[in-house]
Amino acid sequence: MKQIRIKINQNGTIEAETIGITGKKCEDYISMLEGLLEARTQSSKYTDDYYLPETTGTATAYSKGRIENHE
Repeated sequence: MKQIRIKINQNGTIEAETIGITGKKCEDYISMLEGLLEARTQSSKYTDDYYLPETTGTATAYSKGRIENHE
């Protein structure tokens, strides 16, 4: 199951983590969040699953990024 876990910090920054997405496909979801929030990614950290081929199976990938709103 593909998921995006979002944490909104007290200082207004947002942490997003993709779950169930391997390969570079996770970046599509982070880009979608940037558009919805009118924000941009400040930093990203990828796990080894990011470098795996994109799959539709049960593999789990985690990609954490920090997104800040720039109004």
